[in-house]
Amino acid sequence: MENLIPLINRLQRACTALGDHGGEKALPTLWDALPSIAVVGGQSSGKSSVLESVVGKDFLPRGSGIVTRRPLVLQLHRIDEGKEYAEFGHLPRKRFTDFTAVRKEITDETDRETGRSKQISSVPIYLSIYSPNVVNLTLIDLPGLTKVAVEGQSESIVADIENMVRSFIEKPNCIILAVSPANQDLATSDAIKISREVDPKGERTFGVLTKIDLMDQGTDAVDILEGRAYKLQFPWIGVVNRSQADINKNVDMIAARRREREYFAQTSEYKHLASRMGSEHLGKVLSQHLESVIKSRIPSLQSLISKTIIELESELSRLGKPIATDAGGKLYMIMEICRIFDGVFKEHLDGIRPGGDKIYNVFDSQLPSALKRLQFDKHLSMDNVRKLITEADGYQPHLIAPEQGYRRLIETALITIKGPAETAVEAVHGILKELVHKSISETVELKQYPSLKVEVTNAANDSLNRMKEESRRATLQLVEMECSYLTVDFFRKLPQDVEKGGNPTHSIFDRYNDSYLRRIGSNVLSYVNMVCSGLRNSIPKSIVYCQVREAKRSLLDFFFAELGKKESKQLSKLLDEDPAVMQRRSSLAKRLELYRAAQAEIDSVSWSK
Repeated sequence: MENLIPLINRLQRACTALGDHGGEKALPTLWDALPSIAVVGGQSSGKSSVLESVVGKDFLPRGSGIVTRRPLVLQLHRIDEGKEYAEFGHLPRKRFTDFTAVRKEITDETDRETGRSKQISSVPIYLSIYSPNVVNLTLIDLPGLTKVAVEGQSESIVADIENMVRSFIEKPNCIILAVSPANQDLATSDAIKISREVDPKGERTFGVLTKIDLMDQGTDAVDILEGRAYKLQFPWIGVVNRSQADINKNVDMIAARRREREYFAQTSEYKHLASRMGSEHLGKVLSQHLESVIKSRIPSLQSLISKTIIELESELSRLGKPIATDAGGKLYMIMEICRIFDGVFKEHLDGIRPGGDKIYNVFDSQLPSALKRLQFDKHLSMDNVRKLITEADGYQPHLIAPEQGYRRLIETALITIKGPAETAVEAVHGILKELVHKSISETVELKQYPSLKVEVTNAANDSLNRMKEESRRATLQLVEMECSYLTVDFFRKLPQDVEKGGNPTHSIFDRYNDSYLRRIGSNVLSYVNMVCSGLRNSIPKSIVYCQVREAKRSLLDFFFAELGKKESKQLSKLLDEDPAVMQRRSSLAKRLELYRAAQAEIDSVSWSK
């Protein structure tokens, strides 16, 4: 149990160091989940004097108006022996043994945050005090509630202070120390009024009654202290602080504690309550209660921390890595992102992701259908064969076989295959561009950097365009090769018709008769179909070699070559992440650091127990 309050102290300090002051909506907050004791009271209620009595030191700023303008997280650490000293969270290695200097530093640090105005801030100041005269305890001193703005304060200061106080005490993990002066009507107590709003059953409110010794003669506070005037779950505790005269005379706090004990023990109205009155008793009660609350909250705190760590890690993973600061780091980051994109693109082509099958559909369905639609038999109609054979013969008819006519018929038929071939090249090009677009959208890392996304998209499309032109050239060359050199063996194996084709004594009219021309058309059609069948297999090979294979092998090679020439400023322009995303990542990283540290702290205490 003795480790629990120091544990919460360490977690609270870590919260402040990493920017978690509670009340946030954009980020998970650990501060709000930590058990704490908030000291609430109106101005001049004796709130500061109560804290000094618990500590046994005169260290808080004093004056008129609003003196406490920032929450003061006061962490008390009991030491067995040695000189008392204090440390501030913002000055971690500086020890203060002069508590007058502590008072001055509280004022100075408040001014650093709020300026020398009389405005308030919710950013806490951390003060740790190490002394043999204190119990292990943490208290949060909040600005005193007020009803009127004084000169130099905005008109909203009354509501601002109330809202700040409420933001602390409305949390279910907050224990409320409501300080009220006994010489005023309890019904008008600012502390009781606001405590009742957030804790109507009084289940987490401790009532502290100050200035009992200043009550009008003939009156006492017994009804309040015994819980009859206003009942709380925990007994009321009365304290007697130093008077203003004592403060002016620098009366020792230890002597003031002794006089406080004597007052309750010797005053007839309070003798029967003396054992549970006084600032020393208040410190012990609060310390014991805080420890029990912390112990009961540890399991739920561990669960909350583990769950939040998972959520923070998940969001950080989604946001991606932070941008490197040096040119080499930026270049490496860009290339790594490009490799991730390239890997996604290859997965589409290789069937790990959908889309690559569309290319096969071009070869298996679209190209064959386009070749069939060429209708070579119509091209080799009787009239067209006669026309081309006659034109090829020119002024002198062929002697044995119309070779020039054959060549012209074959060439004019084969040349039409260029259309489907080019269409196949374009179809595959369109599919590859579509896969690039898909891969860009599926590469989460590219979403961080709009400029890099555009550059990679343009570079990939430029490469695909170059590959398409090379593929078109190579594929059309296949057709042109078939046009430029015919397979002679095919014609040598054809049956020779001596009467129709090889007898030069026949008249020119016999030589161009229908039967003869039909035979020529049939031979040419057979040859063209043979070539077309071969091209149906070789065109896909050419397209895959020039486009698909090259896209897998060197889609971003040109981009990488140009990237190596860029200077740091140019690389920075590519990594133009949204500033809001950068800020969010930084905030999440700090918050994750906090939660991991909290997890380690709690685990260390759990193991030690």
